Amino acid sequence: MTAPVCTSASAAAAPARQTLPHARLAPSATALYPSFASYVRARHPALLRTARSLTANPSDAEDLLQTALAKTYVAWERIEDHRALDGYVRRALLNTRTSQWRRRRVDEFVCDELPEPEPRPGADDPAERQALRDAMWRAVLRLPARQRAMVVLRYYEDLSEAQTADLLGVSVGTVKSAVSRALGKLREDPELDLAR
Repeated sequence: MTAPVCTSASAAAAPARQTLPHARLAPSATALYPSFASYVRARHPALLRTARSLTANPSDAEDLLQTALAKTYVAWERIEDHRALDGYVRRALLNTRTSQWRRRRVDEFVCDELPEPEPRPGADDPAERQALRDAMWRAVLRLPARQRAMVVLRYYEDLSEAQTADLLGVSVGTVKSAVSRALGKLREDPELDLAR
C-alpha cells in the first residue's frame, strides 16, 4: 500500500476539488454499466442523506452508501424496473446497516464479583423521589398566590428574574425579595422537614 505524497497544499487541493463523491467507482464499473454511473451521479446526494439518517457519523454514512451501491451494482442486470432503483438502494442501505448492527460484538468477561454501581444517597428509590416532589409541590401550593407565581416562573418554568418581572409587571427587586421570602417559607415547611 502506497502513501500519497503531497508537494503543496494548493496542488493537493486542486485534484480534490475535481473529484466527486461518486467518482470512487472503479473505472470498469462506469464502462460496463454507464446507466449505473449516471444513476449514481444523479441520485448520490439524496441517497447520502438517507445513509446519514441511518448512522451518527458522516464517514460511516459514506461507507454505508458505498456498500449499498456495490450491492446494487452486483445486482444491476437483475433489477428489472429501473424506476424503482431508489427503493432498491434504500433497502440495501437498511439491510446493510441492520447487518452491521447485528454483527457488533459485545465482549463479556468472567469475574468473581459483579461490578454493581454503589447506590447514591437519596437517589436509590424512585418512590422516595416522587414523594419528595409531591411534598414540595404541596408546599409550593401553600404559598401566597403572588409568591407561588414567582417561584413557579423562576424555578419550574426556568425564567430569569427579569423575564419573571416583565411577565408579572413588577420590578426585578420585587421578584428577588418575594422569591427570597417564599424560599424561606419552604425551608420552614414542616412537611418538607419530614421528607428530608
